[in-house]
Amino acid sequence: MSLLLVAPLFFICCQQKKTEPVSFIVSDALEKSNLPFSEVVTVGNTMYLSGQIGSSPDDPMTLVQGGIKNEARQALENIKNVLEENGSSMENVVKCTVMLTDIKEWADFNTEYVKYFPHKKPARSAFATNGLAMGARVEIECIAVIKK
Repeated sequence: MSLLLVAPLFFICCQQKKTEPVSFIVSDALEKSNLPFSEVVTVGNTMYLSGQIGSSPDDPMTLVQGGIKNEARQALENIKNVLEENGSSMENVVKCTVMLTDIKEWADFNTEYVKYFPHKKPARSAFATNGLAMGARVEIECIAVIKK
């Protein structure tokens, strides 16, 4: 192979790849609570949401009352709000991880979950745990995309 052909191929193969920008996003409410994590981390057009529990929108350090259904609904509302505040939506969620303190509440959780994903269902993993922050019954983390 001639040097005229090798040089352009070498240049193309060995160019430094551009890395996607990374943003660490903390809302004012989360910043005031001084918790040690970002609410959202974006890499390019992919959003990684920290786990959300059924905390009250008025006081993020207080869980809503009423059991698994109310906590699940509020956790999903919290996710919806974080997504919309950061340029995405529930329709753009591609993966959810669900943690439950009691796997027997799986069916009750699902009655609320399907209301937020009525058509396109994200990939999902779920497991039971022996405890969650603030005594929550459920925590949900998501990966979503920002449609450009």
